[in-house]
Amino acid sequence: MGIDVAVVRVFTDPDGNFGNPLGVVDASLVGVADRQRLASQLGYSETIFVDFPAAGSTTAHATIYTPQTELVFAGHPTVGASWWLRENGRPINTLQVPAGIVQVHYEGDLTGVSGRSEWAPELAINEFDSVADLFAADPDDFPDDTAHYLWTWIDRAAGSLRARMFAANLGVPEDEATGSAAMRITDFLSRDLRITQGKGSVIETTWNPEGWVLVAGRVVNDGVRHID
Repeated sequence: MGIDVAVVRVFTDPDGNFGNPLGVVDASLVGVADRQRLASQLGYSETIFVDFPAAGSTTAHATIYTPQTELVFAGHPTVGASWWLRENGRPINTLQVPAGIVQVHYEGDLTGVSGRSEWAPELAINEFDSVADLFAADPDDFPDDTAHYLWTWIDRAAGSLRARMFAANLGVPEDEATGSAAMRITDFLSRDLRITQGKGSVIETTWNPEGWVLVAGRVVNDGVRHID
């Protein structure tokens, strides 16, 4: 029996371009022992397995996998799954992941999640002097024992920055849009941000001094991928 995987792109620009592909799977169709294998087969930076809310409930449960390992939390899968649930008539208020309870927010064309910045995978933060220097960086020049977040200001006063993410340690040589890293840099800089990452993906963040960060963006549907 095959598995149908919903594919969405998370953190697109306002025109629906760019964004990070995500596989969304009904968790009831895949046992825990088989989830890592399926995530590796799909090859997306993350795949999320969702247990639908019980009747009358506004809470769903989920687990998240990169091609190489399980994560206790990640941004683009939780945003993408929250959007997908609403599109399928099951909007939620909270999403339970291994790290904790994620608050879900729907506002216009933006879907957002609030989580603790320390839930995000560890990473090294590397500031660059210019966009040109940022894009001249070679992933092979960075040690693969941790993830590396590269960034530079576009407009400091407006809180706008440009970023790249290398995560070979998670099986992702370069990530197009990374919500958890956006949470880390938001908490590091202690301010709201508009982050353009990768080829042009857009992430909006809101900082809370108590350690919570809201990460939000636009999501589009890329259809269904059937895996035998």
